[in-house]
Parts: sequence; structure tokens; C-alpha cells
Amino acid sequence: MTIFEALRISHDIQRELAQKLIATQGDSAERHALFSQLKQELAVHSVAEERHFYIPLMQQDAGVDLSRHAIAEHHQMDEMIEDLEETDPSSPSWLAQAKALAEKVEHHLKEEEHTFFQMAGKLLRDKEKRQLAGDYLSAYDEMKQAS
Repeated sequence: MTIFEALRISHDIQRELAQKLIATQGDSAERHALFSQLKQELAVHSVAEERHFYIPLMQQDAGVDLSRHAIAEHHQMDEMIEDLEETDPSSPSWLAQAKALAEKVEHHLKEEEHTFFQMAGKLLRDKEKRQLAGDYLSAYDEMKQAS
């Protein structure tokens, strides 16, 4: 498995959770559970991805701007999560904020898969792609179990 395949597993989980979340209504147990799951998935994925994909890419000049952009988007999503945590889940603004988060997540994942992965594919050797996948999955699994 390559790093790109490993990252796509979490990407698919994020897409599914985000879509389910914006289909919820009111201050329901389902909304709380899905928000909690999405928040955890985004947090675990972004930390493992930054450590085992973006930081290695930053070691090459051609990977610096791409990595900074992606890490900045992770930070934006973190702030959107914090805003949602401070908003009443029964209010219409909560759903509007959740939809904005879902759109940001989708934008970010699309950009990674269609632009970043192609550039990274040229910068990383095949052995690195496999090694980073193992490192990413180990960190992801460890953090997922700890949270």
C-alpha cells in the first residue's frame, strides 16, 4: 500500500461522516455522535498526515508551498470545528456552519487527491511511498485507539 492509498481510506470516512452530519436535524443524539466521530477523524487524520506526508514533503523545495497550504487548511477546519462546538446544535446557524465545514472538507480532500498526490507522486520514491503509508497507518491507528 502507498501513502496515497492509506490517506484515501480516511478521506472516504471523512466524506461519509460529513454527508451524514449535514443530513441530521436538531439537537439530536445522532447529530452529536456524528459530529464527535467527524471531529475525531479529522483530528487523528490531520496529525498523522502532517507528520507522515506533509513534513517529509517539506524536506524538498517543490513540496514546501503545497505542504504549507494543506496544513493551513487543516488549521481552518480545526477553527470551524471549534466554532461548531460553541454553537447551539439546535440552531439554524449550526447546520449552516456544519455545511460550510463539509464543503471545506470536500474541497481539501479533492485538492489533495487531484493536485497534491500527483505532485507528491513525482517527489517521493516508491519505497518512500510504501514506508510513509506504514508510518501513517501506525500513527493513525495509535491515535484513534487513544482517543
